[in-house]
Amino acid sequence: MDIPRIFNITESAHRIHNPFTADKFATLGEALRLEPGERVLDLGSGSGEMLCTWARDYGVVGTGVDMSQLFSAQARRRAEELGVADRVEFIHGDAAGYVSGEKVGVAACVGATWIAGGVAGTIELLAQSLRPGGIILIGEPYWRQLPPTEEVARGCMAGSISDFLVLPELIASFGRLGYELVEMVLANQDGWDRYEAAKWLTMRRWLEANPDDELAQEVQSMLASEPVRYATYTREYMGWGVFALMPRQLK
Repeated sequence: MDIPRIFNITESAHRIHNPFTADKFATLGEALRLEPGERVLDLGSGSGEMLCTWARDYGVVGTGVDMSQLFSAQARRRAEELGVADRVEFIHGDAAGYVSGEKVGVAACVGATWIAGGVAGTIELLAQSLRPGGIILIGEPYWRQLPPTEEVARGCMAGSISDFLVLPELIASFGRLGYELVEMVLANQDGWDRYEAAKWLTMRRWLEANPDDELAQEVQSMLASEPVRYATYTREYMGWGVFALMPRQLK
């Protein structure tokens, strides 16, 4: 079980596999008023930066689940580096359908809502692990501005304009699902730069070390085209944020 190899190549040097930066995760942890001992579940945990830094800075405990063998191993090393390996564990496995054996105060899926078919399904999945009074975290793209054509949407790596919502519509959709938005932290273009542009040096170094690999041509093609595609489309049209939700009390 693993993610497609191309992602293990292009994001192998990433600590954070989305447009957030370390300061954004710190802001999110502070905004959630995390307390020592709070239990966190992170589905699609990547290289574990959120869980590890929150364990260090706020004293949380928790579990991350991710399909990438490489990222899961990096997460365990990060926990050792930060001295929190006794507080967090990382499972290499399929996060789709994963339910915690112990209820958690924060149930998160930050940038991988495809594990349950989208936002609605992922919220439903996370709710199964949530204790009363807990918070669900959803990391999700949205349109900063609506693409004028389907071609522009595809340039943003979306299948269609309908794949994502503009921010007010995304926020309204949480209410329709029976949840109140109680906090949010949004990425900015600098965060997008760090996520996307960091891949380019990684690809170049990988090509230097692996010129005869079966994926070398694909990686070379991406390196030649991605900077222009990103600057033309994703950087201008795509937003991304983490949204903190609680079940609505009064219906």
